[in-house]
Amino acid sequence: MGILITIIVLALVFDFINGFHDAANSIATVVSTKVLTPFQAVLWASVFNFVAFFIAKYVIGEFGIANTVAKTVLPEYITLPVILAGIIAAIIWNLTTWWFGIPSSSSHTLIGGFAGATIAASGFGAIHGNIIIKIAAFIFLAPFIGMLIALFISILLLSLFKKVSPHKADRWFRRLQLVSSALFSVGHGLNDSQKVMGIIAAALIAAHPLGLGLGITSISDMPDWVAFACFTMISLGTMTGGWKIVQTMGTRITKVTPFEGVVAETAGAITLYLTEILKIPVSTTHTITGAIIGVGATKRLSAVRWGVTKDLLVAWILTIPISALLASIIYLLVNLFL
Repeated sequence: MGILITIIVLALVFDFINGFHDAANSIATVVSTKVLTPFQAVLWASVFNFVAFFIAKYVIGEFGIANTVAKTVLPEYITLPVILAGIIAAIIWNLTTWWFGIPSSSSHTLIGGFAGATIAASGFGAIHGNIIIKIAAFIFLAPFIGMLIALFISILLLSLFKKVSPHKADRWFRRLQLVSSALFSVGHGLNDSQKVMGIIAAALIAAHPLGLGLGITSISDMPDWVAFACFTMISLGTMTGGWKIVQTMGTRITKVTPFEGVVAETAGAITLYLTEILKIPVSTTHTITGAIIGVGATKRLSAVRWGVTKDLLVAWILTIPISALLASIIYLLVNLFL
């Protein structure tokens, strides 16, 4: 029972870290445009992170992304030490990238850690290769889709507002940015909270044959407290902010105005809602970065700082293999003591 409780606690700690690590995704543009102060922005985002719980449970009626994450590894190979090693690796990588201000993907960190620990324990045959390939593909597809949607929305809005005075348009977009930021925060909550839910569900399933009281037989039996706790922790984490990453996202990729903030957040939100329908866990970081690039490219390609973008892309590509390698090492260490 002790290792199961430890996994649940660490998973919720990861969810909290995910909140402040990815807070930048939903507040970077609204802070950099000075529509809200940093404190107001994180409070605003955290509220809508939590609203996502009620949307998933009572509107959508399921937690599809959590189910996908739980199936990353074949059920017969899921063990508590594997999950423990994966979560520890994910926490280490998330804190490392946060410290250096790198907006990496918490989603891919968690999935890489889960898969890496499993491979160390049982080999490559123990993972669902098709699911991992699909998730990895969206490292590129999510920002690309966000970029295309941002380009389309930018062109549409520029056409609609071309006869409006710049001052009046700016005032309107400052108000609209509150809406777009809220929409993106809901998408962040829907996507990211479910990844931790999937890991906890996998742990509860692994605990069932051991006769532990909290064990379940399938993700459909997941108790409500898991979802509630995950959405609560990511909301609390968002309230603590992640200011180094805010700086990268809000100013270093391209200069963002209220108009561009509205476009980027709306495009990012639409992308997240699409992936929610497809039940594919994606990175909110990748999504909003692609949207910001799309906004910058609308002005001119030189408005995007491609050197920063290249560095981000390298970090994204390395996240899954580094997390997997780290988790495999941690699994071998954990296995010595359990």
